[in-house]
Parts: sequence; C-alpha cells; structure tokens
Amino acid sequence: MDQALQPQARKGRGAVANMTGRFERETRIATDDGWGLADAEAPRLDTHYLRDAAKTIIARNDSPDVPFDRSINPYRGCEHGCIYCFARPTHAYLGLSPGLDFESRIFVKEDAPELLRAELSKPSYRCKQVALGANTDPYQPIERKINLTRRILEVLKEFRHPVCIVTKSALVQRDIDILAAMARDRLASVAVSVTTLDRELARKLEPRAATPERRLETIAALHAAGIPVAVLASPMIPALNDSEMENILEAGAARGAGAASYILVRLPLEIAPLFEEWLGVHYPNKAKHVMSLIKRSRDGKAYQSEFGTRMRGTGPYAEMLRIRFEAAIHRLGLDKRREAWRLDSSQFKAPVKVGGQLSLF
Repeated sequence: MDQALQPQARKGRGAVANMTGRFERETRIATDDGWGLADAEAPRLDTHYLRDAAKTIIARNDSPDVPFDRSINPYRGCEHGCIYCFARPTHAYLGLSPGLDFESRIFVKEDAPELLRAELSKPSYRCKQVALGANTDPYQPIERKINLTRRILEVLKEFRHPVCIVTKSALVQRDIDILAAMARDRLASVAVSVTTLDRELARKLEPRAATPERRLETIAALHAAGIPVAVLASPMIPALNDSEMENILEAGAARGAGAASYILVRLPLEIAPLFEEWLGVHYPNKAKHVMSLIKRSRDGKAYQSEFGTRMRGTGPYAEMLRIRFEAAIHRLGLDKRREAWRLDSSQFKAPVKVGGQLSLF
C-alpha cells in the first residue's frame, strides 16, 4: 500500500505542501510508491509567470475595518512565500493550490497601467486614496525586470492621485524619485511590514522577502526622502514572534517611522492547515502551543471573520497584545505624528487628451 509523503520544507519556499483548493472535486495526496520518494530531498520548484487578462485594475471593498475602499494589485500570487499570507486562498479561484502554487505561479496584470489610466479618465470617477499592494506585494522579484508597479505610480503621479503602498520589499526604494515628488504634495505614503527582527525566523516565515535589516534600511531611506512611512508589526503570531512587538516598533521609530499598526495572525480557509503543516515541519515542539493561543483568541477556532475582531482577535491574550501595542506607540510617539499620513484627494485632475475638450471647472 502506498504511503502518504510527509510535508517537507523546500529551499526558498514558504508552504511545505500543495494542498488542493477548496473548489476542486478531487483531493490529491503525494505518496511514496516504494521507490524511495519518502527519503528523497524535495526537488527545486521554479517560478512561472502567467498573463492575467484583467479587464479592470481597481478593486473595491466596503470593509469597515479597512482604512481604504479601493486598491490596486498588479500581481496575483506572491513569490515572497509568506506562509501566513491571507491572500493565499484567492488562488483557489484559479483552480490552483493556495500552497506552493500561490508562490510559484504568479499572474501578472501586464495591462495594469493602461487599465488604470482608462478608469481614472472616466468622467464618473471620484478620487479617494488607493492602496497599492493591499493583497499581494507590488514589489515582487519580477518587478525588477518589468517595472509594472513603477509604471502604475507614474500614472497616479500624472493624475495627482493619492496612494499608500504596503510592502515588505526593499525594492520600493527604486521608486523614491516618484514617491518623494508625490509626498511633497501629500499624495504618497508607504507602510513597511516588519514581521520579525530574527533573520532565521524571517527566512522560514517569508523566504523570498527582504531581510529584516533591509526593511529597516528601507524605512530610513523613505523617511530621509520626506516620504511618510509606517512600520507594520504584522502579523503577530503567538509564541513565535509576539515577544518582538516592542522591539520592532522601536526599530521602526528609530529609523523615522511616523505611524504603526499590527494585526493578530489570520488563518482563513486553506491557510489554517497550511500554517499547521508549516509549524509541524519548522517548529514541531511549539506547534500545539501556537495553535492553542491562536484558538483562544478566536473563540476556539483557527479563525473568525467578523468585522471589528478579525484583525485583533478577542480574549485575554488578544487584549494583552492590544495593551502592549498601545503602550509602545504612546511611548515612542508613533501615535502623535499621523498628520503627514492624511493624504489629499482634492488635487486629482485627469490630464487633458491631445485634441480633447477642456473642463469648464
């Protein structure tokens, strides 16, 4: 009888398995057929880039606990491979796995700048701050070659449209020239996610993202260029990185961060079993304790999706985390310098097309 293969870490990858998506009619299980597969090292997994034939580029949301109602995501899937990424389940809609497929099959919205220009040019468009990279990181490795995010920023700058970038990549420094010019008119800000200061933990949690040191350097570079920058101590994972919250916030503040935020790790849909598999491979002695604390903060479940509590959780542990965060940002002044973060939507103006009609107002 064939034996199911145990999950195995792969170099440069976050997920340790490629579990079937929730919409599939069949479940695939890797097995050892007797030829020694169980003893073999997991093979290298290459990244494949696929064209995403999107028709629109601005996604809308009405979530009351999210500080924006629209976002732009140039990529679907994310090569950074963060095991906790809440966007992983979206790959199931594509008939792919939220596991290894999510970080190795990346869909690229090649027409994003043109689609954005068309949407912003519509007479019915009403400007509000847009989040760039709210779902998957806009500065993935492939961005170095194709400049997709940079071209989106060029369109936003041309339209004088406010944007907040969320990233854990040092590559955002490449676009400081655009962002600094926009920031002078209160049209741009950046939030840098720093999950841990422990390089070894970061390598396992976020295998292809920038190192903690590079992210802190990025905060300093953005601040030096006059770009409002926040440090995101996210996600906080009980018994894994939660003890670092104050140190992360202090490191960010020391390098010029003017605001901060955090969330308790979220494990919706396929992420929960993927995360538990990851814990079993990398931290088997902590796995039960980590999941126990998470469930104590989610009313006995791995995740609860209710607005208002899904980001922070409930119960004694979640409350302790909140108190620690509030005390830290008060001590560090991260709750007093948010004025620069209020971006200005009143400057939006669609450029006049050659031969086009000028507006009367």
